[in-house]
Amino acid sequence: MTLSFLIGVDGGGTGTRARLCDTRGQVLGQGNAGPSSLSHGVPGAWLQILQAVERAFAAAALPTPRWQDCALGAGLAGVNAPEQAAAFRAANPGFSTLVVDTDSFTALVGAHAGEPGLVLIAGTGSVAEVWRPDGTRRIAGGWGFPIGDEGGGAWLGLEAVRLAQQTIDGRATPGPLSEAVCRATGHDADSMLNWCARANQTAYAGLAPLVFDHAETDAQAAALLDASVLALDALVHALDPQEKLPVVCSGSVAKRLQNRLPSVLRQRCREPRGDAADGALHLLRLKLAEAP
Repeated sequence: MTLSFLIGVDGGGTGTRARLCDTRGQVLGQGNAGPSSLSHGVPGAWLQILQAVERAFAAAALPTPRWQDCALGAGLAGVNAPEQAAAFRAANPGFSTLVVDTDSFTALVGAHAGEPGLVLIAGTGSVAEVWRPDGTRRIAGGWGFPIGDEGGGAWLGLEAVRLAQQTIDGRATPGPLSEAVCRATGHDADSMLNWCARANQTAYAGLAPLVFDHAETDAQAAALLDASVLALDALVHALDPQEKLPVVCSGSVAKRLQNRLPSVLRQRCREPRGDAADGALHLLRLKLAEAP
């Protein structure tokens, strides 16, 4: 077997990115595909990952090789569910080396370039993870939509839909946010129910930008962003109550909310030194270095 390529994958509830490198770490290309969170199912996750990988080879103007000539590291939403993670590993289509961890941990490793720190992720979902100087790691949040992921995009969208439902019922006063949600989902109960019956976490997350768009003109939208900030701050505090470690905010929602975070937390925020695909590649290289 000849190892020719290293691939780092960042897979979440909204999309998948695959970064293709040669064995020296030189980036050759990148490909994107649909969501590969394991909540969408293992076959669907592999389908999107392989599509992203094939597109990375196409972007590099290279033919897709045999998978046994490639090593793949992946950070995926849903890997913290042991049965899903085991099923994903068992479905490996043939990569010579496969390293899989949570998307939060690969984001953490990439953000701090393999050094101790904390990452706060809020995109479609929400989670925080810490890697302490003593080598221990711990996670807060990441329980998945709809039971958890407070403060993330799908949660914001769900809360916005609840507000719109209340205005349809007459339980709440219509405002710019509820009107915008109704335009997207339906102005009457039947239309709203049909939309909700079809919607998944990605669909709800697609409504989150409406909350940001109307926060300056709608007190209800501003209140939802305040609630999101409180939820995200609680994740960080649970992992680092001494408030000592550097923090990187990752994901579209966390980045847009960074200036709204409490000042003590905001002062600890740093620019990321890399992303989740970099983190997946870092873990992959560590695994390969351990091989005899």
